[in-house]
Amino acid sequence: MAPSSIIKHGTATEPTLPAAQRGKDKSQTGTRPLRVVAIGGGTGLSTLLRGLKKYAPHSSPVDLPSSATTNDSPAIGDLTAVVTVTDDGGSSGRLRKEFNILPPGDIRNCLVALSEDEALLSRIFQYRFETGGGLEGHNFGNLFVTALTAVTGDFAEAVRESSKILATRGTIFPSTIANVQLEALMNDGSTVFGETNITASRLRIARLHMVPEDAKPLPETLEAIAKADMITIGPGSLFTSLVPNLLVRGIPEAIAASRAVKVYVCNLMTQANESLGLTAADHIRKLYEHAGAPIFDYAVVNTAPISESLQAKYALEGASRIVVDRDRIEALGVQCVAGNFVDEGDVVRHATDRVAVELLALATNARTA
Repeated sequence: MAPSSIIKHGTATEPTLPAAQRGKDKSQTGTRPLRVVAIGGGTGLSTLLRGLKKYAPHSSPVDLPSSATTNDSPAIGDLTAVVTVTDDGGSSGRLRKEFNILPPGDIRNCLVALSEDEALLSRIFQYRFETGGGLEGHNFGNLFVTALTAVTGDFAEAVRESSKILATRGTIFPSTIANVQLEALMNDGSTVFGETNITASRLRIARLHMVPEDAKPLPETLEAIAKADMITIGPGSLFTSLVPNLLVRGIPEAIAASRAVKVYVCNLMTQANESLGLTAADHIRKLYEHAGAPIFDYAVVNTAPISESLQAKYALEGASRIVVDRDRIEALGVQCVAGNFVDEGDVVRHATDRVAVELLALATNARTA
């Protein structure tokens, strides 16, 4: 169950799929395409999905990496995204209050990431109205999902129909269709209600709760988790993108019971008001505390250098690159997969293609071990 490659000390070696996934069709390998479930929220999940979708079935000819297919058979047969729905700020928060729907923002990001024509759709769906009375501040994609919810009468159905319209290469499920909010117990013993207030607080989060506590997932989500060959959690904001999914009753239990290989994709940088000072192992421990069980086989962590200029930019917010404490990670029973998974621009992002290839290698090796 070893990963396809472990990139040490920031070398630029490009991981490749194992030989079992190259140059043979399904009848020769005796394997079917992988079933993958990616859990998270925010920009982290959509970034990961952009890499994974290149290996999933598509409805029109596109340029795929040479390792993405085996005789036109996709490496991923089913790609499912499970997305947190606790946002109560910005455009999503306004639509949530005005139309009594679940927040569409993170769903919108995933729809764009999985769509066939992302270049065009990202410009349309991410377009934010700057004027126009009630339109100001809203993303077109949020309004699109809101309108479909009104037409169908059901948020989950609106997401399904949006996926059809946009020809997404994957299925998107909200983690729950209950109208949930977050409540945080802070390190001084006080409580803060609502995601926006929690992220704005200068106190440290000790424990997160979901209100109501009995929110349940869609049956389709539990089915996808049960059938998965690989389940990923992260990257994303620890307490507002990742933990909320583990507070939905039935999801952590389903993950723990699944025979899938389970991978935590660690953030690159700490985040103000959520994870300042937390190491990679600390992130895993926090996820375990809220899941109520150890749920990871592997942790994908970046050990490549990050430019001094970008580190200085993050330092202005008190953030820094996450310390990879390999010994503490492996003491938790999690195998550390270290490598060059960083892509620099105006901000630090995961190199989505390299992460996707590494994940597929882990899943494939786990099945053939």
